Amino acid sequence: MTGWPAVDADSLISAYKEREMHFLTILLPLVVVAAPALADPVSVRSCEREIMFEEPPKAAVANDVNMVEMMLALGLAERMVGYTGVSGWKTLDAELRRGIGELPELSPRYPSREVLVAAGTDFYFAGWNYGMRVGGEVTPDSLEPFGIAVYELTESCIHVGPRPGISMQDMYRDLLNLGRIFAIEERAGALVDSYRSELEALLASLPPLDQPPAVFVYDSGEDVPFTAGKYAMPTALIEAAGGRNIMNDLEKSWATVGWESVVDRDPEIILIVNYGEVSAGQKQDFLKSHPGLAGIDAVRNDRFVVLEYVEATPGPRNIPAIAKLAAAFRDGLR
Repeated sequence: MTGWPAVDADSLISAYKEREMHFLTILLPLVVVAAPALADPVSVRSCEREIMFEEPPKAAVANDVNMVEMMLALGLAERMVGYTGVSGWKTLDAELRRGIGELPELSPRYPSREVLVAAGTDFYFAGWNYGMRVGGEVTPDSLEPFGIAVYELTESCIHVGPRPGISMQDMYRDLLNLGRIFAIEERAGALVDSYRSELEALLASLPPLDQPPAVFVYDSGEDVPFTAGKYAMPTALIEAAGGRNIMNDLEKSWATVGWESVVDRDPEIILIVNYGEVSAGQKQDFLKSHPGLAGIDAVRNDRFVVLEYVEATPGPRNIPAIAKLAAAFRDGLR
């Protein structure tokens, strides 16, 4: 890039903070949604499958912090018997802790089939590599005999079949499908409309960039980096904010690459995903001390931006994440 265009980054960050508070007004009160009967059976597309619901689920489990927050944002806590896959990955933050109330964590990481069955689960909201593994013991096919329906996170569908590149529509689609499954279509539609409106207003407020800044997503890994490819949510967030993921030609969602490819593509900004045992600060220190990375633009100019795990995966915090990236891309990174 030739330079960082001037922008009122403070107003963008303020809008981000306001969006966070708006999210909390949805999440924390936990609006109780009564369980209406479906007038007719509902069919929903889930990756390569069509799943049929004769009635809304009454004992749901969601895996991972982002999917738990989708359920909470829709006011579905009263239809849940628990959640899985949060504390084991160190992604439980204060907002979610307040939002989940008394719901138990059934498993700190991926649940076993026995855990889900013992909880009386009738619906499991998870994804491939988000609580399920291809060929593993917990899959839609393995849970079906126990009366447990599975809805798969759209971002994860690349693991079981071809799909278009990632976009914000994937997150919206999951919320709308949950609305159909739980017979709360009007509420889900209103929530998605609010996200679309907020994103539209944000994008309309942004001054154009001379060119999209080249961004590398660093999740973890020292010998080889684990990063976001063409089908991972950070690619959609980066593009919405006006940037370009340097690994947008990687035909995967999350995967490892070689450090050589990072050096060759010379990112101007490194986006660090914060979670787990290694803090974002420690990750940044590692990247700045790596001798092979000393010459890349992002390291030479100390251009790093951090997203929390719950912001970088599909869910209610994606819009404030875009606001955060947009401010960073236009202000030389605050």
